[in-house]
Amino acid sequence: MAITVGYTDPGPGEPSLTDLIERSAELKGELVAFAQSARFDRWLTPALLEAAGPERQLEEGDAIRVIDHFILRYRLPGGATVVDRFLAGRRDLTASDREMLLGWRDPVDGIFEVQRKDGDAVILLNLVDDLEYRTYSNAGRAAFRGAFRGGFLHACLVPVRSAGGVWLVSGALSYYPKSSAAQIAQAALQLATAQPELVFRNPEKIEQGWYRMREDRAAFVEFCGSDELVVPPAEAEGRLNAYYRHRQEAAVAEQSDPARRRRLQGLDLPFFELPRELADSDTIGVIYDEVDGLNFYADYGMLRDLFADPTLAGRRQHQNLLRTYLREESIAPLPIRRLVAAHPETADAVFQKLLRKPEFAWSEHGEALLRRRKTWYFANEPRPGVSVIGDRLSALLAGRR
Repeated sequence: MAITVGYTDPGPGEPSLTDLIERSAELKGELVAFAQSARFDRWLTPALLEAAGPERQLEEGDAIRVIDHFILRYRLPGGATVVDRFLAGRRDLTASDREMLLGWRDPVDGIFEVQRKDGDAVILLNLVDDLEYRTYSNAGRAAFRGAFRGGFLHACLVPVRSAGGVWLVSGALSYYPKSSAAQIAQAALQLATAQPELVFRNPEKIEQGWYRMREDRAAFVEFCGSDELVVPPAEAEGRLNAYYRHRQEAAVAEQSDPARRRRLQGLDLPFFELPRELADSDTIGVIYDEVDGLNFYADYGMLRDLFADPTLAGRRQHQNLLRTYLREESIAPLPIRRLVAAHPETADAVFQKLLRKPEFAWSEHGEALLRRRKTWYFANEPRPGVSVIGDRLSALLAGRR
């Protein structure tokens, strides 16, 4: 059941919806001109050239998408976006303008099914997060001429006001007919899998995701005998492929519909394949944590040996590996916490040698070290490692209109 992101009427003295949409067109025009000014050329031009490819050809719609992405999402040196820079340099903006622009810093990318038209608005169901969006265009209803009930579109939306439940198309629209439902469903599934944060805009999906992840983790532990494995890369791939096949067979067994069971039995799941940077390791750590989910760590066996025998901390190879685990943004605190918990009697000696701080004690300084080295991790709310798709996307994937 999709949740509707509804419309809230403006309060007394606030601009009307019509006024806000008209103003949004003016602000977007000024924002685009600002982004295309010489001050941002060193970042925008490479993005356009990359999109154009070796033939240096770029369709207008694709160029609009690149510019729109650059304005709303691209992180400039220091972490600010173009919207942030625009806001900082425009003291003449009203409070309403600023509220609108601040909302644009959190755009919604999605693949949408057209539910219906309602005056100048179109009601869209996002197949990725399973939420409905009442959507307008600052170009008027003509922008939705190609939107037909049951059809699909790929779009980026921004709020008209930060908490009003009214959305605005940002950038180019791509329309697709009803007949493309199968391809659209696959595209939405790939987007949900690759970017689970898009799914978790829906609070219900966060709760469902935690439930599914706990269920999957329990099945993993039962199948593998532990939530942590340290094995050679080839064995890691074999174990994971066997596990996924086991889960598929369990899903088939639960189906009461014979036709559905035949379809599932005919599926060949893609073989799990480790990235090259992991496949070249001596060992792989496979940890299915109850919060951080399923993760893979290169040369985890060597790191485990270091914590088991702190005299190895004098070896450059072991020191460099631990430094990598502390430094890399792609590595969460999880593996270090695990090893410290498994070897509390030697952890202090390992870090004293690495950091050249004889007074270092993990119980006193460990958490501060992780927070200093892994600020990105602590700045974000934990999210389940399992995406949960909505009923409508499930139906489309199953071929039901």
